[in-house]
Amino acid sequence: MNQAAAVSDPAPVIQARHLDLTFQTADGPVQALKDVTLSIGKGEFVSFIGPSGCGKTTFLRVIAALESPTGGSITVNGMTPDEARRKRAYGYVFQAAGLYPWRTIERNIRLPLEIMGYSAAEQENRVKNVLQLVDLEGFGRKYPWQLSGGMQQRASIARALAFDADLLLMDEPFGALDEIVRDHLNEQLLALWKRTQKTIGFVTHSIPEAVYLSTKIVVMSPRPGRITDVIESDLPDERPLEIRDSAAFQRIATRVREGLRAGHAYDD
Repeated sequence: MNQAAAVSDPAPVIQARHLDLTFQTADGPVQALKDVTLSIGKGEFVSFIGPSGCGKTTFLRVIAALESPTGGSITVNGMTPDEARRKRAYGYVFQAAGLYPWRTIERNIRLPLEIMGYSAAEQENRVKNVLQLVDLEGFGRKYPWQLSGGMQQRASIARALAFDADLLLMDEPFGALDEIVRDHLNEQLLALWKRTQKTIGFVTHSIPEAVYLSTKIVVMSPRPGRITDVIESDLPDERPLEIRDSAAFQRIATRVREGLRAGHAYDD
């Protein structure tokens, strides 16, 4: 056996096998996830798309140890989600920027570093670097209310990147923004991903956004959340916004749309 053949594929960053999650409510049990099996490799940009209530955010929260599965298994970098959380293996960007209005942008970004006990000098260096990454140089001393919604979301991304975790989890961060701002931030996020080589899990309701950003698109059904399709993108690494008019882009978008329709065909 030659050396190349002896080299095995690296272990996945996320490995879910037959994952179930059922919430107990006053009206009885509600199954949010059912038999979810998925592997996410290092450096992939994976979007989760599906109708409201399909379990996209719930799955992201399971990865982040914010929810606990009731069946199956999941690992993050070979660890349980809780172990990965304690080792700060991921950054999390929520739907709302969640910035503290009484802290400047710089001090909002510093917050997780303060909690983790980084030295003042290291905090300053990291804040400077991530402000450059998200093109917010010169805005560190501004307060959140002095920035646009798009800039606030970039600051939220900077905060999630500050401690340099390899995994970035993003729960529909651009959903509340207008289309022009959203397009601009999609371009910036794609460039940021290329520069940092992070593994990204991204929740969205937008088919064009999912196709434009992703190396892999996970299509999910209505509750209970199941995977109806996993689409590997063959779009080139360089993706100007105009690529959305191409035949290759439209082909992937059509398959996503068909996967969403197929999901609605399930009988609960």
